[in-house]
Amino acid sequence: MPDFLQYMGNVFEPFNFLILLLGTAGGLILGALPGLSPTMAVALLIPFTFHMEPTGGLILLGSVYTATVAGGAVSAILLRIPGAPANIATTLDGHRMVQQGRAAQALQLSFLSSGVGGLLGVLVLIFFTPVLAQWALGFGPSHLFWMAVLGVTVIASLASDSVVKGLAAGCMGLWISSIGYDGVQGVHRFTFTSHLDGGIHIIAALVGLFAVPQVIDMLARAPGRSSAASVQRHSLWQALRQVAGKPRTLAIGSVVGVIVGLVPGAGGQIAGLVAYDQSRKFSRMRDNYGKGEPEGLIAAETANNAMVGPSLVPLLTLSIPGSPTAAVLLGGLLIHGIFPGPDLFTDYPDVSWTFIDALLVGQVLMVVLGLALCRLAAKVILLPENYLAAAVMVLAVFGTYSVQNSYSDVLIMAVLGGGMWFLEKYGFGAGPLVLGIVLGPIAEQNFVYGRTIATAGDGVLPYFFTGTLNVILIAIIVASIAGSVALEIRARRQREREAAS
Repeated sequence: MPDFLQYMGNVFEPFNFLILLLGTAGGLILGALPGLSPTMAVALLIPFTFHMEPTGGLILLGSVYTATVAGGAVSAILLRIPGAPANIATTLDGHRMVQQGRAAQALQLSFLSSGVGGLLGVLVLIFFTPVLAQWALGFGPSHLFWMAVLGVTVIASLASDSVVKGLAAGCMGLWISSIGYDGVQGVHRFTFTSHLDGGIHIIAALVGLFAVPQVIDMLARAPGRSSAASVQRHSLWQALRQVAGKPRTLAIGSVVGVIVGLVPGAGGQIAGLVAYDQSRKFSRMRDNYGKGEPEGLIAAETANNAMVGPSLVPLLTLSIPGSPTAAVLLGGLLIHGIFPGPDLFTDYPDVSWTFIDALLVGQVLMVVLGLALCRLAAKVILLPENYLAAAVMVLAVFGTYSVQNSYSDVLIMAVLGGGMWFLEKYGFGAGPLVLGIVLGPIAEQNFVYGRTIATAGDGVLPYFFTGTLNVILIAIIVASIAGSVALEIRARRQREREAAS
């Protein structure tokens, strides 16, 4: 009998299953709150595991991790405010569906897609861990640099009126990411006030750029008006058929999520955005992306949940946390005297396999609980907008302040949000700007590290442009750029033909 089936029964012991159920439900709620990222949610629960058995403690942390990634889609869809950076791409079509009265459908598709991606990601963790661990270990600074560049190629297609405006917003985001103290060179950059000494935290930027413009728009409209005229009913059977009828989109999201999850430091935000961009290139409905196309929502949520399981591969087998959340989970393991590494599954098979089995069962629970909440959650948008705006603003301030207990983060959130409100009036999108902020540090740090390594070897050009992984990533980048240009030319010719007729 396979090891993971041998220990599956431990998950259904009353205490373990209760912990799994509570962790999943709590994770969905925490994920839906703007600013409370999976990393923060897991970190907040670490103290509660001190006096628990190792198995129960890890089940709690793992269930909250997986559920918060899926729960972040709720606020992304209903309010256009990503619950976490991984849900940025979800806002692009998810909120448009809400504006069209399809909130229930969007939430159902989101949770079903999250379940598919999450299950595939955990199955990859179960069956391919030894092989993939060595592959993940092969990623160095040059590969992470090219991964960031691949993410940058998505900028032009994200929620802007034109490619030029998308690129301009992306460049603005790259500049914002450089503000603060540079730990490599030991200097402050663009810090004309002490509030910027610590740089721009991604959560403050995320909440500010998405939440504040939305709140201002709500308050500017007629008092007492709801953000949607109605919520159309949508049966679960219809949602299941829609998801099952998109095998190509599910495959793209799953493959991208697994690959990005294995790369230490890449993160769910890259997975969701790259999957969204690639599914758009291969879709027959590519012109509808950004206008409420279900395929875009399915691709994004499949990818950011598919990366959860593989992101734990380097942690469990090599003691290398592949993400900030994985680093917090590492702390949870060490607290209980469990040291991840090649011998983890030999020395602690009951703990490690029960933990992984709980992740698998947790995906099913997450889908069931999420779908049960869909109809109730969809009614949120029927509240008067002035009440909704006040509630969102309170949550935004609370979520931003709680990250670092910093008043400066709240000020930064407000300033960025006010600036974004003006930029949106001229056709600039928040998506490209946030993507620049997310990818800027990844690209810069890994380029600096790679250049330092290269100077001690054969030089910068051979280090960054040779090697199988580098060549593959560069080829994907070139293909992505070429695809974007081809789509832009095709769309322009289509508009010209429509104008001529």
